[in-house]
Amino acid sequence: MSDSILVVYATRYGSTQEVAEKVAATLRESGLAVDIQPARKVQTVEGYRAVVLGAPLYIGSWLKDAQRFLKQHQEALTRCPVAIFSLGPTRADEEGDPEVRAQLDQQLEKYPWLKPVAAELFGGKYDPTRLRFPDSLLGALPASPLHNMPASDLRDWDTIHTWASGLVDKL
Repeated sequence: MSDSILVVYATRYGSTQEVAEKVAATLRESGLAVDIQPARKVQTVEGYRAVVLGAPLYIGSWLKDAQRFLKQHQEALTRCPVAIFSLGPTRADEEGDPEVRAQLDQQLEKYPWLKPVAAELFGGKYDPTRLRFPDSLLGALPASPLHNMPASDLRDWDTIHTWASGLVDKL
């Protein structure tokens, strides 16, 4: 087994990748060897001493890339420490909302074999000018909570850094 940590992410518009890069950089600052890859490209997690998975919540669910990663690597992930982070709220009034945290907990419940050493929900980023079809429909529909919602970035880089620093002893 190597001494490396694998940071894996699923992303649609790049925001979760940016957070994964921050997590990886923070772990490297602590002297750890870190590889970072998109979930869809990971062939194996064998040989890594730990895994950190980042996935955004879209309408209460993780992206398919994250779900496939967990299913594909289930056996190996039961043998090493795993930490999870998700990006969720994109509106300031949702931050700290227990219903938003419940969405992360519901995703974790789908994988009863997964026992993360840490699981955190961070604020997300929303930029309506970057939305592609079919996501762009959500912003266009008057009944959608995203209708006319302005761009936002609730990622708190200091909080992310602190969380990642705390992983060093857990991984």
